[in-house]
Amino acid sequence: FTADETLKIIQGLYEKRLTTYPRVDTTYLSDDIYPKVPHTLKQLKQLYADLITPLEGIKLPKSKKVFDNKKVTDHHAIIPTGEIPKALTEQERKVYDLVALRFIANFYPEAKISTTTVTGEAAQIPFKVNGKQILSPGWKVVYDDKNEEENNKEEKTLPLFTVGESGEHTPSISAKQTTPPKPYTEATLLRAMETAGKLIDNEELREALKENGIGRPSTRAAIIETLFKRNYIRKERKNLHPTSTGVELISTIHTALLKSAELTGIWEKKLRDIERGSYVAVDFLNELKQMVSEITLQVKSDISGARCPQCKQGKIIRGNKSYGCSRWKEGCTYRAPF
Repeated sequence: FTADETLKIIQGLYEKRLTTYPRVDTTYLSDDIYPKVPHTLKQLKQLYADLITPLEGIKLPKSKKVFDNKKVTDHHAIIPTGEIPKALTEQERKVYDLVALRFIANFYPEAKISTTTVTGEAAQIPFKVNGKQILSPGWKVVYDDKNEEENNKEEKTLPLFTVGESGEHTPSISAKQTTPPKPYTEATLLRAMETAGKLIDNEELREALKENGIGRPSTRAAIIETLFKRNYIRKERKNLHPTSTGVELISTIHTALLKSAELTGIWEKKLRDIERGSYVAVDFLNELKQMVSEITLQVKSDISGARCPQCKQGKIIRGNKSYGCSRWKEGCTYRAPF
């Protein structure tokens, strides 16, 4: 089901008092939740006895990756309340399972994985291969047979090697082609929105986006739904594709910054500085007004789409450094500075 449907389902579970407040911006729990964990697990044992029994009688770990007051503002991450669900729909049960299993997995040991790297040389050409092997599954046992996609990911195991060993081999050539990136699904698009800053070169802006990304956990589904309603994107099976309207919109916006996550990073950084008292809100508003004025001036002076004054046949297009003619391949040499 869609991101918007998921948000509605988790909202319904909250209203039934089965899970905590859903519209949260964090994946952390506050320290005051830790003493309540044993009781919650005891209640959940009615549904997940095989997973919770191994946790009984041991001191539950309190990891900073889970419990951190500094990462919690108004509400902590979504967890089960301990109330036992009754008469849930199939979709409600799937979402509830996601929340409950994630909660339970936090109190299992870490998974231990060994990584083997073998480097070799053939005809003075270096080769390298990596292999992984699970030594101790730890928290991964919580998801055994629960996630088909994870189960289908085979770990590449390697035989034992000794340093300096050699042997005969039969070489073969495999011809392959690079493939374009896969289309986004709603799930991968949500993840991309969450990690939008990872491709930004500026470290300060990248850190600003690291905490927030594009939108908030409680608003990202609505953002995607808005794109559907405005006919900017469409869905084919699970994959998302831009519509002609969406493509035209992006091509119409010539200011690259308006289409970049970098602008979000700039704003998030300055809003954070305002919150910390190191930046003045009035200055931020004045900068926004200045930016809007400059972009408006650029749009008014943009001559893209007009008829080429040189060949009289092509249309003026905007390049990286100057305007040119759409018939440049046919020999038109028209150029004009921005």
